[in-house]
Amino acid sequence: MSPTLIAEFCLLAALWGASFMFMRLGAAEFGALPTAGLRVGLAALFLLPVFLVRGVWADFRRRVRPILLVGLLNSALPFALFSFAVLHINTGLTAILNATVPLSGAVVAWLWLKDRPGGSRALGLAIGFIGVTLLVLGKSGVAPVGSLAAGNTAISLLAMGACLLATLCYGLAASFTKRHLAGAHPLATAAGSQIGATLGLALPTLWLWPTQGVTQTAWLAVAAVALFCTAVAYILFFHIIEQAGPAKALTVTFLVPVFALIYGVWFLDETITSWTLICGAVIIVGTALSTGLVNIRSLTHAR
Repeated sequence: MSPTLIAEFCLLAALWGASFMFMRLGAAEFGALPTAGLRVGLAALFLLPVFLVRGVWADFRRRVRPILLVGLLNSALPFALFSFAVLHINTGLTAILNATVPLSGAVVAWLWLKDRPGGSRALGLAIGFIGVTLLVLGKSGVAPVGSLAAGNTAISLLAMGACLLATLCYGLAASFTKRHLAGAHPLATAAGSQIGATLGLALPTLWLWPTQGVTQTAWLAVAAVALFCTAVAYILFFHIIEQAGPAKALTVTFLVPVFALIYGVWFLDETITSWTLICGAVIIVGTALSTGLVNIRSLTHAR
């Protein structure tokens, strides 16, 4: 990749890594669903001008239903789930679980599109899910039923489950896009999906709108996650796909947890355990193998 593209790649990872911190700051006062609703609503407003680009509006109108549905699967549901999760587990752990998106995508493609993984990819799926299992078991701990610690364990497990459900939504959205939106203009998909997500979250956002006053910090956090981590990040992501291809663009998943961990330590006073780092490394190795970015056979031949 060119130096400019590498810079864009790192910027995208930094933006997506920051999204977990901004969601935490916003959801702490707005709540999970209003935070997600504001995120997609503001992002949709920011992306509206892309419809002025030649061909974008026409493509959106031709494919309006599948694009709006992708918005629900790829933004509305996962953003709401992650906004809930960051209220109960640290942002670094959330980002590491988010790194399993390619694993979920590979499983969905296998079951839905019959894209059966073989060799290194199948091994990668197994390694990745082992890493997730170890991470969840290590974070859940053991506490007597009915104790306060048991309650904390239960909500932590629920939050981690929400993260994994969000990655499943991403995987479903990827396969749905491949089947129903092949050849669609990326800007039409980016802007239209945020409109679909906004429509899906509009009523829950209004129903659960906080009754107490919200600080300027929470408003700025939501604005930042909407404009920078969603709207600008989508534009960057599609540009990298166009210039370098989807395989290289996908490797941004490996860098996102690094930035999220750094932000969590610097700005939220979170701690990083050795167990989290070890399991995170296992997950990343499994993800690299399952997506075909690393191939055991090619590594063996290289030796």
